[in-house]
Amino acid sequence: MNAAKTIPPAGKILVIDDNPIIQRAVYFALRDQGYQVLMVGEVSEATKIIRREKVDLVLVDLSFPMEAVTIGGPQQDGFYLINWIQRTPEIAKPPIVIISSTDPAQYKDRAAAAGIRACIQKPLNKETLLGVVQAILGEEKTNRPTPS
Repeated sequence: MNAAKTIPPAGKILVIDDNPIIQRAVYFALRDQGYQVLMVGEVSEATKIIRREKVDLVLVDLSFPMEAVTIGGPQQDGFYLINWIQRTPEIAKPPIVIISSTDPAQYKDRAAAAGIRACIQKPLNKETLLGVVQAILGEEKTNRPTPS
């Protein structure tokens, strides 16, 4: 009897976008390449997953509707999450890619200062998305220290 081989995940990716169509498109594109994909539509939920899971890459939109839990507080957008990741010492610092319909020229200085690895403008192109993800995760694997 020939057992089917399972392909190990090439990495765990967290997708943070409030648009379910974008979520599904990114999920299927990445899953079909062997990535484990986690998806959320709210920044507050993303912080919980980042604390709980060790993700290898974060894909984050910049614009989110106001959440009921944040009324009266700061707007929790993509840059809020990016700053939270950078300021929270007890979590891993995964590479971050912005996926947004906003023209990257409008936030390129802020993204560069935050250490963003890439910015992909919506509508997303599957080949561009996969190329960016593969390049970043390939580079991350190459730069990891080898166990002794």
